Amino acid sequence: MGHHLELVQHINAPADAVWRILTDISGSARTLSSISRVEILTPGDYTEGYRWRETRKMMGKEATEEMWVADVDAPNSTTVKAKSNGADYTTRFTLAPADGGTRLTMFFGAEMENPGAFAKLMLALFGKLAIGITRKQMARDLEEIAAKAEGRDQTAA
Repeated sequence: MGHHLELVQHINAPADAVWRILTDISGSARTLSSISRVEILTPGDYTEGYRWRETRKMMGKEATEEMWVADVDAPNSTTVKAKSNGADYTTRFTLAPADGGTRLTMFFGAEMENPGAFAKLMLALFGKLAIGITRKQMARDLEEIAAKAEGRDQTAA
């Protein structure tokens, strides 16, 4: 039981520039306005198994999640995973050349591991609201990544 979203952003920059931004985890708080703090847990390069804690502000509250790189096919795609409160989260970015720039596709999925009756009821009642909030956040993230790659960075560092 879960929810999935996929959004696409055209970026007027080459894929290697977009890739550098996506994989600059320590600098992500300078790119994405909703991220307030990043703690690197695995020193070194962005490779499979790389881990960090990311603190984001959503709906007026801060939440910290531990995340890790599950798959890397540089510079074409990467998959990031997280587990929290009985849910398994997957975020996948796919980059492809398009119209002199890059087509960046962001997939987000949330799967409940063993939802009980109460969790199923809550998903039924609040699932659409959560999807709407997540969609808005994903669109904002994609726009801020595009702004950074295109040299029109709008975040307050």
